[in-house]
Parts: sequence; structure tokens; C-alpha cells
Amino acid sequence: MFHGIAAFMLLIAGIVLCSLPPVPLKAAGEPFLKLVDDKTFVIGNDFWNLTTGESFGTKLWYKGYDLVGNASGHYVSYNGAANNLSWTLTPPKIHRKSGIYTDIVFSAKEGDVHFVLTPTLTGAYQYFVNRALPKLGEFRTLWRLDNATFTHGFTNSNDLPLPPLSDFRASTTIQDETWQRKDGTFITKYDLSTFMPSVEGDLAFWGIYGKLPNGEGVGSWYIHGGKDYLNGDHLKQELMVHRESITGDAVLLNMIHGTHFQASSGDDFAEGKVWGPWLWLLNDGSPTDAAAKAKSENADWPYKWHIDQSGYDMRSFLSGRVVLSDGRPAAGAAIFLGDRDSKLSTLDQGKGYYYRTYATPDGKFTLENVREGNYTLSAWPNGGPIGDVTTVATKDVNVSLFDYDIGDVKWETQNRKKIWQIGSIDRKATGFQYAGPPHEHARAEKCPKNLTFTIGTNTEKDWCFSQWSRGIWSIFFTLPPTTFVNNTSSNAAVLSISLAGYSSGIQSTVRVNGVLTVPAFGGASVKGDPGLYRSATTAGEWRLFEFLVAGGGRTGSVLREGENRIDFVVVGEPKKWSGFMWDSVLLEWA
Repeated sequence: MFHGIAAFMLLIAGIVLCSLPPVPLKAAGEPFLKLVDDKTFVIGNDFWNLTTGESFGTKLWYKGYDLVGNASGHYVSYNGAANNLSWTLTPPKIHRKSGIYTDIVFSAKEGDVHFVLTPTLTGAYQYFVNRALPKLGEFRTLWRLDNATFTHGFTNSNDLPLPPLSDFRASTTIQDETWQRKDGTFITKYDLSTFMPSVEGDLAFWGIYGKLPNGEGVGSWYIHGGKDYLNGDHLKQELMVHRESITGDAVLLNMIHGTHFQASSGDDFAEGKVWGPWLWLLNDGSPTDAAAKAKSENADWPYKWHIDQSGYDMRSFLSGRVVLSDGRPAAGAAIFLGDRDSKLSTLDQGKGYYYRTYATPDGKFTLENVREGNYTLSAWPNGGPIGDVTTVATKDVNVSLFDYDIGDVKWETQNRKKIWQIGSIDRKATGFQYAGPPHEHARAEKCPKNLTFTIGTNTEKDWCFSQWSRGIWSIFFTLPPTTFVNNTSSNAAVLSISLAGYSSGIQSTVRVNGVLTVPAFGGASVKGDPGLYRSATTAGEWRLFEFLVAGGGRTGSVLREGENRIDFVVVGEPKKWSGFMWDSVLLEWA
């Protein structure tokens, strides 16, 4: 089916486009752009309006109240707060009108930010077109709003009051944006982080809400109908909302290229790359209403009214089936369409466009609305029936404007015989003690310094999600005589250590029956991710270590008939709130 061209022809037949110059305030009902002076501009409609200077939107009027107050307002920046975009390239103007949609563009040397308004929408669609962004890690739009009005934060894993500014003032700073109260509990902006909903169809929305001075509810939300412009894979996490610790501003973040939980993410972008459109929405403070709006935005994506600089985005469907080399279907596998020939992990990729889904129980997958281009398809276990596979399947794919099926993708497994396994490989600490949402600072401290686990007796719930302090974690297991073949050196095994995250500052040796089999893993040779010390409790960035454990037979070998023991021995003085976040420990015959 010539899916993209058909959509294009329908668009041309149904929509007439025209470019308009800047205009003064229009009659009631129409979106407007008003140029107050060379450095002050007002946009809005009958329901809201924003007064903005060269960088900051400082007045947001809604239902008769200014929602910014003494806060910083709206701005766009990259590499944290180091670089704020300034609208000095040209004055803002109406870029185009399309039916009920009015597209207003603000131009900076780095690129163009568009606000797309309708007569009745309480908010605006926004998108950014790159012109000359430098290589960067973080790129964001955000609102800093009145701290008395916006008192709560909402993500897909948390709905919490934002801590009052007085809490910060009465607490002790212990690390980056983290404080300890006198009662021993913590305040950290990272607790309202969560996984960025990045699979097509996920309801991607988050916001801050509270009450206006007249008692009416009010909420400010970001909603993403599309996800292909967001960096990273299925396990991308981001900081969404928080209380600003110095001023008390309620902060609503939109990290359209974020790095808060990744080991490495710095990308160059092609001129013309588009992020968005996403929706910024004002409502009565109801998360239920925001969720309903997110559902409708998903259904409408890609937006027919959106025309980027190269014309209507023509998209395709890509489908196929992933089959393991041992004949099993890749049931539930994570499927990722990303950069061709990238040396970065799938989590760290960010220069292009990305498509994510999960395979069905029979290994089939479909990726919708894919842009034309050259990609690499990757698949990895998401637990379940294939949670013992340590390898990753890859296949280069060229996507044209035609919808097509790439057929079977063969996935070569490690082809080894399992002896035992603790935890299923899914790049998450899921199933282990204390793992799982919501984010919470210092939860790893609940895990013991020393732990004993016996194969066949204990369950994965007895294995804690994080090893963070100096100590020994021991695994006991029995090998019957029948596991050894001909009493020869061919009885070597492979120990696979799959980590859901690793925050540098900790190092471990591995001893098998008292023999130092692995001198050390972790440490300076492995680039850490900030997951664990930024309140992550499920994942940071995945890593796999595989080590050969010598065999030899019933006597004189490292592995032996009868009782065996593997010790993970943390050495040195680990950095506080750093450590390993476990995914799986797997022992197999080589």
C-alpha cells in the first residue's frame, strides 16, 4: 500500500496553505501575534495569552490570573541552563495558517520554535526545527510557574505534592539537588523522574497542577502524541517535574533530547531536523482530562495539519518476525529501529528518529509511521520465555515510502546450556527485592551489605536489586556428577553478569570456590550512568559482562562436583549512593 503518497494527496486536496506577515491583535476568536515593541511580543487566543521577551515568556494569563507570577516563565535551552535560545534572528511572525491552525514562529540562531494555536485550544502545539544547534546532550523546553498556584506534580508513576520551599531551607544538602531532612528522609528533584513513554501508542503526558486564587483547579501539561523525535530506547528515563530549590518555582520540563539517566549522550543534528509537534495544554488540573487528551493525540499522530520545511511527512509501516536460532519465537522482545552503524548504545542514540515496540508472543512486530531512511533494527530480551538470551539481534533496514514486511530476522543466541539463572534478562531490576517504581532516593540502602542466595531454595525476590556497599554476596549451588563430561577440561562454564545499571564508584571481584576468577569488574574502566544516585530503582544503562570459569572435572577444577560457591566481593571504599543495579546472573556450560 502506497501509504505515504495517499496521505499526501488527501492533504493537498483538503488543505490550502498560505503565508502571512505579522499581524496586530485580531478580532475575538482568532489566535493572534502582537508585536509590542522590538523585544516584547504577545501570542494567544481568547482563553490565554503569553507575553514573551527575547528569551523568556514572563506573563501567562489564564482565567484572569498570571500563572507565572514571580517565576521565570517559559524558555528553551540546551546543555542545562547554560544556553537559552534568544529570538533575535528575526522578529516573530505568523509562519502559516492552515484551516483553524495558526503557526507562529520564533527564530533564534540555533533554530525555530513554532507555536501552533487554534481559536479554542487552551495551550499550543509546539515544534522545533534545527538550524545550527551545537553538539549537545540536553535540549529542552520548559515552564517555571508560580509556586503558590502549582503545588503538585504528576507523572505516569507518581502523583505527589511538590515539597514546599521551606523544606529545602530547613534541610541539609547532600548531593546534586538532593537534601536530607532532620527526620532522615530525603528531598530530591529526581523522585519525580520516570520512564519516558516512547513506544507508539503510549500515553505520554505529565504535568503540574494546583488551584487558582479563586479556588478553581488549574494544570499545565506536556503531551506527546508522537515519539520518534525523542532520543533513546524503551528504557529512556527523564526528569519531568520538580520544585526549583532556590526560588521555589514549579518546574514543568520537556526534555526533547535528555541525558539525566544515561552514561553518554552527545549528538550532532542535521539541519532541518524536527522535534515535535507536541502539545502544551492548560486545563482544570485534572490528570484524567490530560490522559483523555493524550489518547486523542496518539490517535491523531502524525498530525495532518503539520507541514515541516520539506513538505508533509510521508510515513510507512514496517513489519517482520524475529526468530531465535534455537527455533523459539522472540516472544515479547524489545524492538528498536535506530541509527545505522552507530557505536552508541540504543539508549544513548539521539541524532535521528527512533521507533520502538515489543514483539508479540510469536515474535512478530509492526512499526508504524516510520520516516524514510536507513536504519538498524535491534531486538533484545524483555524477560519472559527468552529471558535467558544474552545476545542482541541486529539487521540493517532501508525504509522507503512503501509499507513492507522484512520477513524473518534471525537472532543468533549464545548457544549454551543453562546451569542456573537468577532474574530474567530484560535490562531491568524487575523481580528483585525493593526494585520498581516509583523513583526514590537511597532505596539501595535497604539492600544488605552481605547476602546469601541458594539455588533451588531461594527465589529472585530474595536477591536485592542493588549492591552498593563493601561486602560479599554469595551464591551456593550443587553440580551433580552427571553435569561433567568425561572429566575433561571441556567442562568450562560462562558466568554472565547482566546489569540494569551501573553508577561508577564501586568495583567487585568474582571468586568461584575461593578462586579469584575475575580480578575486578566495574571501576574506572566502565563508564557509569547516574541512575542509582538519581533515584532510579528499576534501570540505568544496561551492561553485560561475560567471564569464562575454568572446568576440568570432579577434582582439581574451579567448578566441582557437589557444593559450589560464587562470591561477588566489593572492594575498596564505594562511593555513597552508587553501585550495581542487577538484571540477571546466569551460569551456563560453555
